[in-house]
Amino acid sequence: MDINQIFTDAGMREASSTWRDQHMNDAREYGQMSDIIRSRLAQQHIEGDGRFSARRRARKVSKQVKRMERASQRAAAAAEALYASYLNEVVNLPKRREVEAARKQQKRQQRAATAGQLIAKSLSKSTDSLNGSPAQEIPQVSGMQPQPQYVEPLPAHFPHTGASTQQGIPALGDFWGKEAM
Repeated sequence: MDINQIFTDAGMREASSTWRDQHMNDAREYGQMSDIIRSRLAQQHIEGDGRFSARRRARKVSKQVKRMERASQRAAAAAEALYASYLNEVVNLPKRREVEAARKQQKRQQRAATAGQLIAKSLSKSTDSLNGSPAQEIPQVSGMQPQPQYVEPLPAHFPHTGASTQQGIPALGDFWGKEAM
């Protein structure tokens, strides 16, 4: 295969599909071999074996072939991921950039329109106030004004002293007995 063909959409698809299929066939063969090795070694008894020694030995040996099967399955998945990554990062990149540029342009236009509306509103308010036109009523301020509420200067647990007595705010020591200090 020409190396330049790989760097096209169809060439990358063909190459990654070929690699994926090879790895999947290898994984299938490894799985079959693992089953054959396990069943054959489980039936083979060696002198001095215990009750389940042959099964345990067969599982340990076939485990290595199972690891090869899993590695081939991961390689097949990586071959498919290669094509997906190529498609996303190379083939679709110009289209994504165009979409992003259009989105940014639309956002700039919206900001400019909003800024223009705010400026026009501010200018109309200014000209109205300078020409003596009645100001727009603000809904939160319009209507009755609530009467201000005055709060006592001393908290509730202090005794309220009249103007005739000259007793001030109690000191901190007045709240505890003299023997505690």
